[in-house]
Amino acid sequence: MPDVLLATDADWIHDEVDAVLGDEDTTVVRVRTGREVSAAVRSVEPGLVVLDLQIGNMGGVATAINLQQEFEMYGGELPPVLLLLDRPADVPLAKRANVDGWLVKPIDAFRLRRASRALLAGDTFYEASGLAAL
Repeated sequence: MPDVLLATDADWIHDEVDAVLGDEDTTVVRVRTGREVSAAVRSVEPGLVVLDLQIGNMGGVATAINLQQEFEMYGGELPPVLLLLDRPADVPLAKRANVDGWLVKPIDAFRLRRASRALLAGDTFYEASGLAAL
């Protein structure tokens, strides 16, 4: 698996994503604010970007939209973006952000692995409801 860029200010999310996706071949690179994501994507060139819905003063939705606009303006291939939602009611926000996939927290290893594999294969992964998170 290629490297993963994770944007979160929550240590528990970093720990879970790193435990599931990080290994000897994959590094999970963490940034703590949405403003750092664009530069990190360009320098790290990750295969997958994972955005927490709540990251500091620029949340995951705004970060995803900003990232898409920058890549449209300056070119390059935008890696797939997975948004980690707080609750099922956040799904409309994820739809408006036009991300490649989303999961409703709490995340678990099975769902995160399944979503990341789908996105890395060029597919989408949209969790329809929060029922899996209950």
